[in-house]
Amino acid sequence: MTEAAMNRLVWAEIPVTDLDRACGFYEKILGESVKQDDTGPNPMAMLPYSGQLGAAAGHLYPGKPASNGEGPTVHLAVPFELDDAMARVGEAGGQIVSDVISIPAGSFFYAIDTEGNSLGIFKI
Repeated sequence: MTEAAMNRLVWAEIPVTDLDRACGFYEKILGESVKQDDTGPNPMAMLPYSGQLGAAAGHLYPGKPASNGEGPTVHLAVPFELDDAMARVGEAGGQIVSDVISIPAGSFFYAIDTEGNSLGIFKI
């Protein structure tokens, strides 16, 4: 293979027990609207994304999350300072489960959404 690979992460599906509650949570922490779509076999809500080829994307869908924080961790980028993002998580009904962690790629913290899903909240 001679071509550079595109992102390997293509899609993330985040299971939620209450789609409306989860939409409110993600809109609060991301600072953007999620787009609900009922045209397919299951209702879903698209997380904001650029729409560019190779850009990872994801959606919320009615499903059963893993036990509180035990499933895969989806990392989301936010346009806010992490202190503000932490406040937004709490205001939206989520839990913060770590301090800010710095790695070469940036800084983030772990949280749990209103549905029990594990999240990493990254500063863009």
